[in-house]
Amino acid sequence: MSRERTAHLVHTGESRYVGTTGTGRHVVYGDEASAGELSPVEMIVVSLAGCSAMDVWAILVKKRQHVERFEIGVVGLQRDEYPQVLTEMTVTHEVWGPNVAEAAVRRAIELSATKYCPVNAMVSAGATQVHHRYRVHDTASGTTAEGLVITTGPYRRPDVVT
Repeated sequence: MSRERTAHLVHTGESRYVGTTGTGRHVVYGDEASAGELSPVEMIVVSLAGCSAMDVWAILVKKRQHVERFEIGVVGLQRDEYPQVLTEMTVTHEVWGPNVAEAAVRRAIELSATKYCPVNAMVSAGATQVHHRYRVHDTASGTTAEGLVITTGPYRRPDVVT
């Protein structure tokens, strides 16, 4: 079974386009960042962050981790030659909380990267290598742990990434 996703895009002048999703959400693409217009490639970067964040947060809640603060940073490297694809991305999950288990964070990120996040699966199946990292700030002890969990892609089927 598959779920249909739709979009409709309308040119509204110069390099500006308004996209509407099948669920009625709107996005404006264009070159004017100061006007809130978005770059399609930047949307892929932020979509990876959003997709992974939703997975990791839900898994940490199920694992009964007390997370006080959660942020994700994504850095994407885009090549200069056409097509200007993202060749590498680094996703860093940053978690703050008392006694948050590093192993729980690592496992949540691994599950998102290899099983749940469709954005990561699509990006990793193409030309992009994605590094999934973490930084855990234990607010009870004042310690920080960080590291690489897994690298996915490039050109690897998401259902066989290990």
